Amino acid sequence: MTRHQVGRSLPRLEGEAKVTGTAEYIHNLDVPGQLHGVIVRSVEPHARLVEIDTTAALAVDGVRYVITSHEVRAVTAVDHVGPAFADQPVLAFDEVRFVGEPVACVLADDPRAAARGAELVEVTTEPLEAVYDEVAACAEDAPLVHEHLDASAMFADLKGLDDREGTNVALDYTLRHGDAEAALAEADHVFEDTFRTPASVHAAMEPFVAIGEVGDRGVITVHSATQNPSMIQVELARLFDVPENRIRVRTAWLGGGFGAKLYPKLEPLVAACAVITRRPVRIAVTMDEQFVTLTRHATTTTLRTGVSADGRITARVCDVTWNTGAYADIGPRVAQKTGFTAAGPYDIEHVSIDSRCVYTNTPPAGAMRGFGVPQVSWAYESQTDIIARSLGIDPLEFRDRNLLRNGRPHATGTAMHGTATAEVLAELRRAMAWDEPLTQAAAPLRRGRGVAVGLKAVITPSTSVALVDLSGDGSVTVSCSTTDMGQASATAYAQIVAEVLTIEAEDVTVLHPDTRSTPYDMGTLGSRSLYHMGNALTEAAREVRGQLLAAGAEALGVRADTVTLTDGAVSAADGRRLPFAEVMLARFGMQAGNLIGRGVFTPPYAKPEPGTGQSPQIAAFWMVGGAGAEVVVDTDTGEVTVERLLIAADVGTAVNPKVVTTQLKGAATMQLGMTRSEELIFADGQLTNMGLGAYKIPGFLDVPGQLAAVFVEDHDPERDESAPFGAKGVGESGTFGVSPAVANAVHDAVGVRIRELPLTPERVWRAMRAADDGGDRR
Repeated sequence: MTRHQVGRSLPRLEGEAKVTGTAEYIHNLDVPGQLHGVIVRSVEPHARLVEIDTTAALAVDGVRYVITSHEVRAVTAVDHVGPAFADQPVLAFDEVRFVGEPVACVLADDPRAAARGAELVEVTTEPLEAVYDEVAACAEDAPLVHEHLDASAMFADLKGLDDREGTNVALDYTLRHGDAEAALAEADHVFEDTFRTPASVHAAMEPFVAIGEVGDRGVITVHSATQNPSMIQVELARLFDVPENRIRVRTAWLGGGFGAKLYPKLEPLVAACAVITRRPVRIAVTMDEQFVTLTRHATTTTLRTGVSADGRITARVCDVTWNTGAYADIGPRVAQKTGFTAAGPYDIEHVSIDSRCVYTNTPPAGAMRGFGVPQVSWAYESQTDIIARSLGIDPLEFRDRNLLRNGRPHATGTAMHGTATAEVLAELRRAMAWDEPLTQAAAPLRRGRGVAVGLKAVITPSTSVALVDLSGDGSVTVSCSTTDMGQASATAYAQIVAEVLTIEAEDVTVLHPDTRSTPYDMGTLGSRSLYHMGNALTEAAREVRGQLLAAGAEALGVRADTVTLTDGAVSAADGRRLPFAEVMLARFGMQAGNLIGRGVFTPPYAKPEPGTGQSPQIAAFWMVGGAGAEVVVDTDTGEVTVERLLIAADVGTAVNPKVVTTQLKGAATMQLGMTRSEELIFADGQLTNMGLGAYKIPGFLDVPGQLAAVFVEDHDPERDESAPFGAKGVGESGTFGVSPAVANAVHDAVGVRIRELPLTPERVWRAMRAADDGGDRR
């Protein structure tokens, strides 16, 4: 009998191809006759463009073209692209707004000639006043990054965005639940703290790469390492004012994405260059160039929290400012979707949240693993420990006392269900042996431990469409536009479809996204894919299942309600069975034909009330991720060694337990880099630590000796009914609690509170010295 496929720790279906080097990556693709592009970038953070002299570059042997905004604007219908605001030009014109902004593109027969030509392009500018800090950019007298902004209509939940002028604030999100200010006035204790996180970078191993070409009937094809080909197709169709069927976007396996490869990046430029030159054009940025293409938002968060004498949080006022850089990208959606979780996973009667997305003259910021939750959880889970320790309450007990549980309303007004906050916290207590004493280290080392729990709402609303195709020989092919960037989505989808059709997952083929043949999907982001595309695939597979049962019953001469699907065959009650191939033979009279199922999934959503942010259905599901850390701090140097890191998460149903575990560990390791060392350092808008030689990401030696992940499979009837076999996404849950758990452990070890990431040895050492001099030890 065919075993259950959901819940099976199946090795990744593409594993052999990746190990042997046969897996397809766009970075390895070459198109005959292609030109190679190298981007000329601004060296000024804010300046008026005066002149671009291409004479010397065009004299370089092998250089064919130097493309500027003049050529691009001649072939495009609009001047700007962008998912929230149409604010970013394909190539800068009139002004440059950050160091690294593309101003021209040199096209040559080989990349070396293009690089030589790019060095010779002379750009003349007139400096303009710039602003870099997100709080300073909010001031009324701050230099304007944009004089005027045109809102995009790409997302239903952002259609309330207005065209703006005279401000750097792209979006103001407000949530009001109860009367937070009045509750603060009546609270027995009030705590106020400000926390900061720096900009950081995704640093995917496969850099941004795209190839554009123009084919028959002027169809523009873009091969791109993108996370959302469907939305790139929509945006390119708008850019060139052509029907979507004149744009083809395809991708393959991605060598990492983490949110950086969402929405237009290189695709508009390669498409425009291909249209201008009528030749294929390939652009692949360097690792250094990734650092000025897209970053994670720097943030400043101030929390004021009221607590009763018995340790109950009665009110929380949250003020969050997101530095979205020179162009909005998806920053407004981060500020909105994560803004409403800024009070944390707690049951608080009175909540006030102000979350704003602000332009500055720094590289654009957008989606990154966690979609803003690591920034806000850094604030609320650091302050949660501050409060607990100030009141003399065990930090884990304080969390448990205030936890938001199923059946209770979130600050948005949405009732919680299928959200295992209590179970995740209990798992942390158990796995960390929290109630056992901690063995102390010998001087000058000090050991400490800490915990943290974060809450994230899945991006809602969004749509996924899938096709399941059963061929004449009984084999099964899945067509969908989820991009597999290492999260093993193709494997999980094969398991889901195989479960419905009672076959082995290894016998299912999942196609790479290609807008010519795979249907629409909003994007591979925000841990939405397993739930949304999983639902669409389940519906599509069930449609094929129904057709199989009907065709099999007819071939067996029995009623359709008397047959079942088992082991890849239609079985009758009397024991007769027809494998899928024989069902198809009976149905079509030969090995021919297809049974095709289609699934479409858009979860229910109620747009929040303007001003209050209240909604009875703000998200399709919630993710809970907790972390426990044990650290050793060298009191002489400030060096923090994370000896043990435990991740606990609510996964609903683990479709593939092994993949779930590795996803949680991978996310935790990535966030550990943001916790300990990763920070983009700017001086007057110039990035001073560009590249992996100066920007430290975790290596194998930085991974804690004890790194573990445990997950809670929580089954809620209401959630399970709307989820594919009860599953939810887990790709980000491992990031939520890492930074505050480590900081809380540092405080437990040496009694100092760090309010700004990363926790570098110097920052910890200075905090210890300041505490020795009578500074804040909360």
